[in-house]
Amino acid sequence: MTAHETVHTPGITQISRALDATAAIRRELTDCWTAVINDGGAVVPMECPLPPVTPSMLEPAMERITRELSPQRSRLLLANLDGALAGWMLLRREQHPLVAHCGVVNHVQTHVRFRGLGIGAALMRRAAGIAREEMGLERLQLTARAGLGLEDFYRKTGWTEVGRWPGALRVAPGDDRDEILMSLAL
Repeated sequence: MTAHETVHTPGITQISRALDATAAIRRELTDCWTAVINDGGAVVPMECPLPPVTPSMLEPAMERITRELSPQRSRLLLANLDGALAGWMLLRREQHPLVAHCGVVNHVQTHVRFRGLGIGAALMRRAAGIAREEMGLERLQLTARAGLGLEDFYRKTGWTEVGRWPGALRVAPGDDRDEILMSLAL
């Protein structure tokens, strides 16, 4: 390694109880989410208009996410680098008994200031370990928007594309994208 190369290894923490998601943490998560959405990525919550968005537009969705946290059902994973929130994601267990052995990954995002440093890959690796070892899950699933190269990112972290919903996502008039269905056996 040369002097100008730096290894960026984020610290990954998890929050599994609503009371641990302090107002300051919720604000950081919402600020990250806002920046990522306005940069063309991340999931826009159902009750939120299409971009541009403000933090206040995302606060109700963040409150709902944090209110539903539970060690066995739903956890937030936070990536921190040099004392700043670099990214986050939601890992949750399916509730129906037929699929309770499966989990869902949502809201995988890297703050725009930290892109290209391996933050997303670190979150994905940690999520697989937590899902298997701490939550007892056997499989994870996620959906991604086509047209952003996300399927390549997820493939590199071990995920398999299992299907698509053609044209399911309307990003803008005349800009329909496939919703990509992906799976990871644990």
